[in-house]
This record gives sequence, C-alpha cells and structure tokens, in this order.
Amino acid sequence: MSEREALGPRARNRAAIEAALRDVGRRHLAEHGAAALSLRAVARDIGIAPSALYRYVRSRDDLLTLLIVDAYDDLADALDAATTPADPPRTAFVAFATALRAWARSNAGEYALIYGSPVPGYHAPGDVTRRSGTRPLALLASLAVRVDAVPEVPGTSGSTQRAAAAALAPAAADPAVPRGADPASIARTIAVWNLLLGSIASELFEQLGPVTDDPDAVYAGITDLAAALLFG
Repeated sequence: MSEREALGPRARNRAAIEAALRDVGRRHLAEHGAAALSLRAVARDIGIAPSALYRYVRSRDDLLTLLIVDAYDDLADALDAATTPADPPRTAFVAFATALRAWARSNAGEYALIYGSPVPGYHAPGDVTRRSGTRPLALLASLAVRVDAVPEVPGTSGSTQRAAAAALAPAAADPAVPRGADPASIARTIAVWNLLLGSIASELFEQLGPVTDDPDAVYAGITDLAAALLFG
C-alpha cells in the first residue's frame, strides 16, 4: 500500500488539492508572471470554488510564499544531486553551475520569482522562506571553503577587496554560512553567485538581445572565469 493510499479519504483529498495548487500555481507563473497571479484563476483551473481554496492559502501572498519555498527547495535539491563531496572543488563547482543554469532554463517562471524583480506589493516572510532561500548559496559557499586560501586576482585593489570582506564579516556568524568561511571567502562567493545569476538572467530574459547563437559556450566561459575567482 502506498503512503497516499494509507491516508483517509479526507487526507487524500487535501493532498490532491495541495498538489494541484502547486502545479497550477507554477503553470500560472510561467504563463502570466508572478504579478498577475490570481487565486480566483488558480481555483478555476483546479476546478474548485475560490472560497474552498482559502482553506489552503489565505491570499495571493500566501500562494506566492508557498511557490517561493517550493522553488528554492527544488533548485537546492537539483544542485545537491549534481554535486558530491568526493569531487574536486573545481569539478563540483562546474557541476553546480551547470545544474543551476539547467534548472533555470527548465523553470524560468520560478527562477524569475526567486531571483528576478520583486513582485509589487509582496514582501516575503523571512521566517518562512529563509531556510529554503539560503540553501543554494550555502551550497556554493561550502564549495568555496574547500580551498586553503582565496586566490588573488591580478589587477584588483587589495584595500578595496579587504574593505569588501570587512563589510561582510558579520555574515560569518550566520548559521547558513559553512564553518570555516572567512569574510574574504564570503565576498568571493557572493561575487561568483552574482556572476552566475546575472549571466543566466541575461540569457533567459534576453536582456542583452541576440548577442550570440551559442549560449552554451558563453556560459561555459563564464563558469570557467567564476571557477578561477573561487579556486585560482
């Protein structure tokens, strides 16, 4: 007997509606964007009255929060599956970066929701989204701390880099930051993270226009550059 079959009729019905809520919500994200998300439209596509949907989510903001947490966890699970502690740090990073882009290309609506422009009028509740939201970046940080020292980058200003690291020193105490991550490592991790996210956003949303017919090669070059920033 499956886990679902072991549930009573009411629990099975609730599980089915919750699954449909997530599926239809994700589809509406992809088709209409987060700002146009509507509980009434979602309820219509599920086949239930809007009043019945309020038993599961109280508002559009609740639905957005649910979809945000799901998106972060789904991405983090994909990144976890792509990397292994047994791989050398650079190899694991390339796998991480490749999986990040692959997930974004397959889930453009959810990528826009968690890493795109803020949804007007919506403020994510940090106590609900924080654990899931920090997972992808924390995994990247865990790769960065596997090197003995942050590599120097020719042409950069030592004083500017030290100031940036000092500004991030309080982050070292964050529970989501891996042990052993010093401020310089945190600063470099954030720089690489922004480099990857910016590259993916430019590709997904055509922010730079039709600049290339080989985006795979462009992203491979960016990944290689990012790896050099982390590992030398």
